[in-house]
Amino acid sequence: MRMHDIASSVLLSRSGLTRLVDRLERDGYVERVSCQDDARGSYACLTPSGRAKLTAARATHLAGVRRLFLTQFDEGELDLLTGYWERIQPGVFAACCSGVIAEDEDAAA
Repeated sequence: MRMHDIASSVLLSRSGLTRLVDRLERDGYVERVSCQDDARGSYACLTPSGRAKLTAARATHLAGVRRLFLTQFDEGELDLLTGYWERIQPGVFAACCSGVIAEDEDAAA
């Protein structure tokens, strides 16, 4: 992903993103790759170590979202919420809440 696009999507200034990517690069999670279409730009690419860290963080984050937020809704409410989220970001909500009802029912049993 281009650095400029990342800065816009995470609400950081370009300089703030540069400092963040500097730390991630130093820790071995990303590497900068020059943009062949625009010599002024660069991409921040995940390294294998960065992908592993992201996968672990994603699992922890989604577990927290499920536990603290999604379990507060019944199946009908989740269907409505899914429709609203799909309008904003297709595919994201389905990945996040899959199995919430089943997990909740298992916990209650």
